[in-house]
Amino acid sequence: MSAPPARTRLHAVRVRPRSLAALVLVGAVGVVAFGWPFLAPPASQLSAHAQDAPWLFAGLLVLLVAVVAATISESDLGPKAVAMLGVLAATGAALRPIGAGTAGIEPMFFLMVLSGRVLGPGFGFTLGSVTMFASALLTGGVGPWLPFQMLSMGWFTMGAGLLPGAVRLRGRGELFLLAGYGFLASLAYGTVMNLAGWPFLSTAASDISFDAHASVPANLARFMAYCLATSLGWDLGRAVCTVVLTLFLGPAVLRALRRATRRAAFETAVTFDARDPSPDEYGTSPSGTAAVKHPT
Repeated sequence: MSAPPARTRLHAVRVRPRSLAALVLVGAVGVVAFGWPFLAPPASQLSAHAQDAPWLFAGLLVLLVAVVAATISESDLGPKAVAMLGVLAATGAALRPIGAGTAGIEPMFFLMVLSGRVLGPGFGFTLGSVTMFASALLTGGVGPWLPFQMLSMGWFTMGAGLLPGAVRLRGRGELFLLAGYGFLASLAYGTVMNLAGWPFLSTAASDISFDAHASVPANLARFMAYCLATSLGWDLGRAVCTVVLTLFLGPAVLRALRRATRRAAFETAVTFDARDPSPDEYGTSPSGTAAVKHPT
């Protein structure tokens, strides 16, 4: 009796060198865009323009995220992957308003974790960015924070695609891994997004706002106090919601995503049968028989 075929991971989008370079570039700029309050010395010109810097980085991130999406789509985003991207992005955008304003209940995050896990990091980054953009249009949440949300969600979904055991790990072990990642990444998402809005606060507002003239340790303490006072409850709600949905709905959603990925056969080229090369617009050959497609 022959051994069963080894599992292989099907990628909707392969991260090729050009796409990888674009991801590294936008990642480096994103780190600066989020972390500049701790990277720029108090005497720098950037700190002197603390109210303008978030707008500058927001415009820059829009261009860079667009460059990454274009690079990935140019390299390997075929029509089947575009269709999958559209369905998942629309589903994620529709899930986001559910529970909005109620203790951080955001079902979209668990779908992003599972999609990134099944479809890989390249598809995950694109899906996270597009989903956040679509949900912002749906909910009217367009503003200077949107580019930061798109980049953060791209990182969030891409990270799920980089988790170990993508081929061999299944069952409870995989669910616990995804639930743990979802919990930590949901908290990290909220913390990173706080960095995008924190510099907008006026120093006269409170002792937890960004002070361009303070030292890095002082601003770090202010930021931690800001997170504890304003968003920790919301972030914990999002993290717990992601864990619960992953554990209870994860098996069914993972099976559906993997089945759809296998049937889509993203990495399989499709050609028409050479015996009947001229099917008409209805998929039939001149002889009236259906044209047959063969994977190569």
